[in-house]
Amino acid sequence: MSVVKINVLTVPQEQRETLEKRFASRAHAVESSDGFEWFELLRPVEGTDDYLVYTRWRDEASFQAWMEGPMKAAHQGGGDAGSGERPKPAASGSTVWSFEVVQQAAPTGA
Repeated sequence: MSVVKINVLTVPQEQRETLEKRFASRAHAVESSDGFEWFELLRPVEGTDDYLVYTRWRDEASFQAWMEGPMKAAHQGGGDAGSGERPKPAASGSTVWSFEVVQQAAPTGA
């Protein structure tokens, strides 16, 4: 059964562009991971500073393997070229929500 992980990132207005650029620079970093099914970065439109990072995985084990491998390596990477420092986080807070997919639907042909 597929699992969905939604990382809720609280991102102040002045850091939104930074967050989006960082995700864009890592585009396609997750797609080749075993068990990966879907990714979306959702920008808030009104009423909140929370971005949602939606990922869907074949199972919990696939997600955990990615967290302990490629994800961990990406977050331990360096910051500015040559400085050896990690960049300041764009988000001021983070929470992960976990779900199991119990129903799904796809568009039907006309």
